[in-house]
Amino acid sequence: MSAPRPSPVLTLVHGCAAVLAAGCLVAGVSGGLVERGTAAAFGVLIALGELTRWTGAEGREAAPLGAAVALSYALLGETGGRPSEHGVAQVVAVVLAASLLGSVPHIARGRPVLDHLARRVLTVGFAAVCFQPLFNQGTFRGWGTPYALLLLAILALTTLCDALLAAALAHSRTRWPFGPLLRDELRATLGIGSAVCATGAVMALAVAVVGLWALPVFSLPLLLTQMSFRRYAAVRTTYRQTIASLARATEIAGYTPTGHARRVAALSREVGRDLGLSEAELTVLEYAALMHDIGQLSLVDPVPAGATAGLPVEEQRRIALLGGAVVRQTGVNPQVAMVVERLADPPEEQPVAARIVRAVNAYEEKAHDAGPGGSLEALEELRLGTAGEYAPEVVGSLARVLSRDRLTVPVAG
Repeated sequence: MSAPRPSPVLTLVHGCAAVLAAGCLVAGVSGGLVERGTAAAFGVLIALGELTRWTGAEGREAAPLGAAVALSYALLGETGGRPSEHGVAQVVAVVLAASLLGSVPHIARGRPVLDHLARRVLTVGFAAVCFQPLFNQGTFRGWGTPYALLLLAILALTTLCDALLAAALAHSRTRWPFGPLLRDELRATLGIGSAVCATGAVMALAVAVVGLWALPVFSLPLLLTQMSFRRYAAVRTTYRQTIASLARATEIAGYTPTGHARRVAALSREVGRDLGLSEAELTVLEYAALMHDIGQLSLVDPVPAGATAGLPVEEQRRIALLGGAVVRQTGVNPQVAMVVERLADPPEEQPVAARIVRAVNAYEEKAHDAGPGGSLEALEELRLGTAGEYAPEVVGSLARVLSRDRLTVPVAG
């Protein structure tokens, strides 16, 4: 099979970033580096921010220190009361070089950095183009307080551009709906993104007044915040691993096939993405999918192959209620228990998450029973069951997800 063709959006974003970076590097080399001490100070902090970059919540790459310092350099008009001489080309060149240097360990570990670097180059370039030419012309001289508000406005626009780029790149790679991706990116910027904007603006103003000594003073709080976010992300990862381990209890006890809960959770999350669920809703959906069979531990006689989709409705409801009771005792989010309890309700009475888990679980069980090549047969059975058992919009979304061949969901055989 031939390799998939790259998305036009992906090619466009990477191409624009490459052209901008190449042009600025050439201009920087030909014109020479001015104010080398200032460039080195900002470059060191940007590289440090990239070195401490981590994969945050929902897989987002987070480097708030590097982003704030890069944006403050783009909006730097003075250093210690003296007008700066660097322009757009030097800003982009320094930020790119420092980001590449800080990304070396990530590249060595095989982590993807191309999208991150493209976003960094384009957003910093946008901020620098909005500010540097006008400042060098003296447009902002004597503005006072409105000058600080202008910096915040430019940073807000830059953050919006970064969210658009992040959503576009994610859409081009995953084919998830663009609208929900953009919504989640904008929501994410309200947290650490607000701190990045505020720190970038304050850092640029402080360096303009007191000089480079302001850099470590204002970088330290953001670095501590970044470390706190890393610890929070680690706690969330441990929490999810605990839930996944608890969900495996049915496999260890022989009630369900090996990997069943993991497969249902992975495919449920994909369907939820396709239907436009938010990140918070996707988390509840994933946890409920992992624990949807936990009620089978209360059964005296295991269901053959753990296939609950073929049981009478009353028996399905009893297992669902037992599962919800177990989930509540574990201290997991009560919304997860509610979804598990509603798995056997009629589709029109179920929350969206319960509809998704029910349909995906039935698909996985039917595909398992049909053996190799049984996916189409299982999907057709679900389509025939949309009259009363499964929500039509969920079955349609499941068909779209499976047809993309983007995520291979293994079927136990």
